[in-house]
Amino acid sequence: MKILKIENGNGYFFLQHDSEWQPIDAIDKTALLKLLDLYLENDVEMDSPDDQSVSNQAHAIIYRGIFDKLSQLVDEKSRFKDESETLYLEEMKKYATQ
Repeated sequence: MKILKIENGNGYFFLQHDSEWQPIDAIDKTALLKLLDLYLENDVEMDSPDDQSVSNQAHAIIYRGIFDKLSQLVDEKSRFKDESETLYLEEMKKYATQ
């Protein structure tokens, strides 16, 4: 599943199979968190940005930032997922038994 793409000099993100590609400069906190969840839970693809491919400067800055941060998680993906799943495990067990 592709979550980031570059087309016609602009960057786009994709969150759901039943939705359309959205311009990267329209991303908000909720969409960014959903994008992170998709990245962690699925095998995803992202177009790699280079200086010539994203001509819209706002898109280039936002796209590059998101792409770089997600790319950094490649090596740490399983560790990050394990830590995020166990972060509140103890508290969840505590309240589940009450």
